[in-house]
Amino acid sequence: MTRIALDPFVTDLDGESAALRAAGPLAEVELPGGVHVYAVTRHTEARALLTDSRVVKDINVWNAWQRGEIPMDWPLIGLANPGRSMLTVDGADHRRLRTLVAQALTVKRVERLRAGIEALTNASLEKLAALPAGAPVDLKAEFAYPLPMNVISELMGVDAADHPRLKELFEKFFSTQTPPEEVPQMMADLGTLFTKIVDSKRANPGDDLTSALIAASEDGDHLSDEEIVNTLQLIIAAGHETTISLIVNVVEALATHPEQRKKVLNGEIGWDGVIEETLRWNTPTSHVLIRFATEDIEVGDKILPKGEGLIVSFGALGRDEEQYGPTAGEFDATRTPNRHIAFGHGPHICPGAALSRLEAGIALPALYERFPELDLAVPASELRNKPIVTQNDLHELPVELGCPFGHGN
Repeated sequence: MTRIALDPFVTDLDGESAALRAAGPLAEVELPGGVHVYAVTRHTEARALLTDSRVVKDINVWNAWQRGEIPMDWPLIGLANPGRSMLTVDGADHRRLRTLVAQALTVKRVERLRAGIEALTNASLEKLAALPAGAPVDLKAEFAYPLPMNVISELMGVDAADHPRLKELFEKFFSTQTPPEEVPQMMADLGTLFTKIVDSKRANPGDDLTSALIAASEDGDHLSDEEIVNTLQLIIAAGHETTISLIVNVVEALATHPEQRKKVLNGEIGWDGVIEETLRWNTPTSHVLIRFATEDIEVGDKILPKGEGLIVSFGALGRDEEQYGPTAGEFDATRTPNRHIAFGHGPHICPGAALSRLEAGIALPALYERFPELDLAVPASELRNKPIVTQNDLHELPVELGCPFGHGN
């Protein structure tokens, strides 16, 4: 089996995803830092492995970890070994931790956040409208980032004053270019910051999920301090990164498919279709690290060996022709059915999926209603991904807003 090295600079994610699919349902890959794992690249096989009890999240199963081959200053150590949370446990412990989060993020409860999301969206649009007319705007920095970060922070009870430090630390956490000598301190700083937030909520509880997790631990659900801190970090990280990329990727998709954009703005294509197709075609999460095989597992005509690491390559399987047919590589907002698994599958499906969809479903229509002439300020070929192998994340999204609705000729 030919090993495919994932590009730490993410210069051609589409080409890399195509190479992974061409390698078959199970590809042997090299992560930045020279770490060898396997990747599942096809939809059917990914669904099966995500519900296979022989694939676990316990890093102690990993042969390379047991042999001492994974250094603590590996740039991706925070994703491979982030501490005890629902991201790293299975079975009863996973159900216990996940249930507390899922109860706070049910579709019904998330819907109660609608008014707040609408208010935050309108405030962001007002700031966009106040920018100098005619000048290019980085829509990611000015709109796509603030909204999800404010929403998830309000949900978790995180003070806005902590946002700049969180942004700085998460940039290092996800990047493959963080110098190894900075990794241990970055991980320690994240732990310190989230411990401070938990301690503050323990002293002054509020109507937020962090306070609810603390209360649950005191009422018999037995969450340790480590589990609370790590769960908070996980929700904050996943709760804003995915939605930022989703909003950015929708704008890019519509800008590069003007005929579909016109139909969306005319009401011929619904926003739900646009969002779901973007999640499939240009998924916010390119690779999810990392699970481990407790025994040899057949994957198509190949074997995932016992003790080896497995990543799920959502960027590859989202365009799997065996699942989506010969047009899998095309963006089609009218595609139906569109049974993608961009938010995962089975017991490990992202509990924040409903929230991400709600945010995008509010923010995007409002953005285009306010700025119907919005378009890219540079050719799409000039857009560049950040050096993050797990996230499909652009450095910036320069756009021209055009005349706000009601202010044109």
